[in-house]
Amino acid sequence: MGKSAADDKILSYNDVVLRRSDLDILSGPYFLNDRIIEFYFSYLSSCLVSQDILLVPPSIAFWILNCPDATYLKEFIEPLKLPEKKLVIFPVNDNDDMSLAEGGSHWSLIVYERNGNVFVHHDSNHRMNKIKARKLFSAVVGFMGDSTSASNGKYLDCVDSPQQTNGYDCGVYVIAIARAICCWYESSEHKDAEGMWFSFVKEQVTSTVVSQMRKEILQLIKGLMEKK
Repeated sequence: MGKSAADDKILSYNDVVLRRSDLDILSGPYFLNDRIIEFYFSYLSSCLVSQDILLVPPSIAFWILNCPDATYLKEFIEPLKLPEKKLVIFPVNDNDDMSLAEGGSHWSLIVYERNGNVFVHHDSNHRMNKIKARKLFSAVVGFMGDSTSASNGKYLDCVDSPQQTNGYDCGVYVIAIARAICCWYESSEHKDAEGMWFSFVKEQVTSTVVSQMRKEILQLIKGLMEKK
């Protein structure tokens, strides 16, 4: 397929524009790019009943993580209305180059849960993104609420997070874990003894689910294309 055909716009969904090359990525086995994760986060957000959940787009999370001047962070973060949210999900990418769009080689995610005032890092490849995750935590923790307690949120690496079995499915794990946690939040039946989602995620996010999820997202996109 030529470059021009690969760049053809196939779907505009909310603020996300998908291109034909994204279908090839989903057909795999390839590393998911920002657009696909942003599309699915936007779709998942539209399916949620609760207004307490925020799924932060990868481009926003990346800018927060790599903002060169912290004095701009407040103005940038305020529109997210983080103090109003009970559950906030940030994708984490290991790209260091602000000038390189869709760079990096690994995805993970941080989830903020307000009741426990805790940031939980889920990494499908043995905490490979732990330094980036800590950096993102440090950047946003002071903006999670008006109270001092909210600004003193704890950081936790989930040591029992589902693990990928190849070198390219990290982004699919991010999507699958995010979906499971949103489902957990909207249900009152799946709480751990600590009131968290860990056991539910382990049950819901398996290698079989992840392998099927590429096909599921592909079918979702094609279905939306047919409606246009």
